[in-house]
Amino acid sequence: MSFYVVIPARFASTRLPAKPLKEIAGKPMIQHVYERACESDAVKVIIATDDARIEAVVKALGAPVCMTSVAHNSGTDRLQEVAAKLGLKPDDIIVNVQGDEPLIPPAVINQVAKNLAENTFASVATLSEPIHTLEDFRNPNIVKAVADHQGRALYFSRAPIPWPRDHFAQTEVNTLPAEFPAQRHIGIYAYRVALLNRFITWPQAALEKIESLEQLRVLANGEAIHIDEACAQVPGGVDTEADLLRVKALLEN
Repeated sequence: MSFYVVIPARFASTRLPAKPLKEIAGKPMIQHVYERACESDAVKVIIATDDARIEAVVKALGAPVCMTSVAHNSGTDRLQEVAAKLGLKPDDIIVNVQGDEPLIPPAVINQVAKNLAENTFASVATLSEPIHTLEDFRNPNIVKAVADHQGRALYFSRAPIPWPRDHFAQTEVNTLPAEFPAQRHIGIYAYRVALLNRFITWPQAALEKIESLEQLRVLANGEAIHIDEACAQVPGGVDTEADLLRVKALLEN
């Protein structure tokens, strides 16, 4: 099995501008992500950006960089452009590693690529982890996922699913049921290039607009997504200044 890793890196960020270039333990964040990805089994790791400032930093690191259009509406569109520029074949696999994940374990990159390669019914593969607290279960910023016994994703939602009806019918319940199977979606994806080529031709799906979840466009168009529990804990990415300080503390100590 062979696969590629593409790391989308945008300079513009509403909550944390210039995020990929923020310094952590003496290195820009994008360098940490790139080095982690290079520890995976990927045949090549490419950083994709639409910003010349990020391009200059990445080139100084000696890392491959692909300049992409500023007009893309999503990271998936950007991935498809990279695949086209690299001349990748329809069956080739690309793993999308977010540029704000400086703590991403290389093992989960390998895992999601392997899962897609082995589950031929799927066009996309992704990962999840258990939800342990009622607070996380109710949090709309934590995306929940439900799958069948084959690992085929049935739905993704910001709502608390599956809903344990009988448990919450009790009074004064403030915990989840024991051994509750709720899963938090982790935003790492492996794609077949053929899926990326189809994806860019589809308009936004109604469910995608309602939930603000791009992966629902894939399900709405009849494509299968494989989902599996991550083989290693995936620390949260960097979205805010508080996240940045948390990651700095971890890597600098």
